[in-house]
Amino acid sequence: MTHELEKAAAGRAALAEVKEGMVLGLGTGSTVGALLPLLAEQVKGGLDIVAVPTSKATQRLAASLGIRLITLDEVETLDLTIDGADEIDPELNLIKGGGGALVREKIVAASSRRLVIIADRSKQVATLGAFPLAVEIVPFGASATLRKLAQLVSHMSRDGRVTLRRQDGEAVVSDNGNLLADCSFGAIRDPVAVARALADMPGVVDHGLFLGMANCVHVGTPQGVVTLHR
Repeated sequence: MTHELEKAAAGRAALAEVKEGMVLGLGTGSTVGALLPLLAEQVKGGLDIVAVPTSKATQRLAASLGIRLITLDEVETLDLTIDGADEIDPELNLIKGGGGALVREKIVAASSRRLVIIADRSKQVATLGAFPLAVEIVPFGASATLRKLAQLVSHMSRDGRVTLRRQDGEAVVSDNGNLLADCSFGAIRDPVAVARALADMPGVVDHGLFLGMANCVHVGTPQGVVTLHR
């Protein structure tokens, strides 16, 4: 089974949790991109739900598929958010942010009764950190913030580095108008300490460590979907 088929299988497992009348959070990235057509099929079949997208990209795709959307400001609580992840450790801690929507994803996840993650088997790791940790930073004083991030990474990782995310030679700008720094730790032995250090750093908006937030992970494998619970 290819990773794309694994993502689709995981998405179908997550959709089994979607019930009539729910308010859903929709994450960002290729895995959610594979989920949305499956959700749209159910909506066309009569499923009555509304959804809050976590990025402009998800908003555009969901709207084009006929999924009814609202903003987070229109509701107090979401019933369920379905999202992907870049890495998942055995405790269901996550690294997210490869798609650049980590701040909105975290806000939506924190406003949800349940966060369900869908992934292919390549996203499971013993220790977080092989995938660069995305950190959203404000443009003002970005060079100073990048230096502070580099100091943190070098303190915690011998071979770590920090790079400003670019595309076609230009700095990537998040939907919030901020910049994205990718921090390569190699291995994050103490994710709680890293999260605390980043939260205390001026210029940092938020980071892609989602610790203790996922309630359930559906992992697509060649043998079928494996469901993990926290």
